[in-house]
Amino acid sequence: MMNICGCLVHAMPEMTQSVITAINATEGGEVHAHENGRIVVTVEDTETKRASDQIMEMHQIPGILTVTLTYHHFEDLDEGADESADNRVQPAH
Repeated sequence: MMNICGCLVHAMPEMTQSVITAINATEGGEVHAHENGRIVVTVEDTETKRASDQIMEMHQIPGILTVTLTYHHFEDLDEGADESADNRVQPAH
């Protein structure tokens, strides 16, 4: 199963860089953009930890004020690639 969560993290502006460092140091966490204490993050399941657990742990990083889930995508990777290709919408002619 692939599980990806997009989050908006609000951090104390003076601690933004240390928060970014902490998030990037976690397996499955990645910072994509930041401005004025607002940080765009994706979190993915790892072999040892679910994304939801990682998000809950983010609340413990010094300097983080809030973590808001803004996007969630999951899919079963056991389905064959051929099956998903067959389910694609075909353009109308």
